Amino acid sequence: MKEFDVKTKIYFGENALIRLSQLKCDKVLVVSDPFVISSGLISHVTEPLKKAGIKYNIFSDVVPDPPVSKIILGVSEALTFRADYIVAIGGGSSMDTAKALRKFAKQIDASYDPKLVCIPTTSGTGSEVTSFAVITDGKKKIPLSSEDMIPNEAILDEVLVKSVPSNITADTGMDTLTHAIEAYVSVNNNEFSGALAEKSVEICGQFLLRSYNDCNDAHARRKVHIASCLAGLAFNSASLGLNHGMAHQLGAQFHIAHGRANAILLPHIIEYNSEIGKFSRSSEKYSPCVRKYCNMARILGVSNLNEVTTIRALVSYIQFMMTEMSIPHKISELGIISEGEYMSKIEIMAEAAIKDSCTATNPRVPTKQEVMDIYRKIW
Repeated sequence: MKEFDVKTKIYFGENALIRLSQLKCDKVLVVSDPFVISSGLISHVTEPLKKAGIKYNIFSDVVPDPPVSKIILGVSEALTFRADYIVAIGGGSSMDTAKALRKFAKQIDASYDPKLVCIPTTSGTGSEVTSFAVITDGKKKIPLSSEDMIPNEAILDEVLVKSVPSNITADTGMDTLTHAIEAYVSVNNNEFSGALAEKSVEICGQFLLRSYNDCNDAHARRKVHIASCLAGLAFNSASLGLNHGMAHQLGAQFHIAHGRANAILLPHIIEYNSEIGKFSRSSEKYSPCVRKYCNMARILGVSNLNEVTTIRALVSYIQFMMTEMSIPHKISELGIISEGEYMSKIEIMAEAAIKDSCTATNPRVPTKQEVMDIYRKIW
């Protein structure tokens, strides 16, 4: 028996942030990163709380790839302040921090059970509706997943993403596309997650480049923001795959932006899972994921003569999007890692990627050698 459930109540559309003034509580712990505070975006949370007479504290010790040490500080803050709600505003790191600190605070003190509201300021992670969080211990990324980390509420308001720089829009947008495609071909895919993934991909195909090219295109920004949430709902049900399993290691070892790592890997993972590359010929039988990839291509308007040419067209479409949004196609193009340093980490990354929980639902079971080969290809 399968199960599908959406546990997060989602507020979206114009002026969605007014929901904060309607919270029935005395105290709120706001979890955010320093940029959200310095840029003034934090006022979109604090002003409604002030108007409602709700006391709040801000925990801003949030960094990318949140380490365990920062989570411990957040747990201490939460147990001291004992807010009725935890409100996370920011990108994936802020939301992951809030999820983890709430989970661990409840484990320490079972009587403390705050509600969690997540407000994304980027359109990519989908973390506002998922049970997943990723924290870091040294150079090891630790994926966490449990139902008690699912936010109670999510607020999607395009006012928070209209000023996002184009390079962040590109990285997070490709993260959304990767989430949707991976959830769609996951071995745990179902009719409900599939419908959400299809709609997310459709929106990305129509609006991602528009959003990248013009930050003042509020309609496009709103659409991509919703696409990110839809993809989050899809992979919360179906999980992900090898693309994320490998991207996590690139982030842990070299601090490559997660969405960018996903984008660089995506064309190669599609070729690997489908077993269709530049020199493949038609076959009488294909893996079930080939049909799914071909449907993604159809939704994006690049379906072709047959399975082989359609997979190639899908790969070319993704590479076209990367080029249009100035995303490097290779790790070496980032210019932040030496070849020797990168190659020396490939075996370690491959071993970790195989063990990553996301890899378990990939449509093709990878070997360590195959993962190492893909890491070499993307150099």
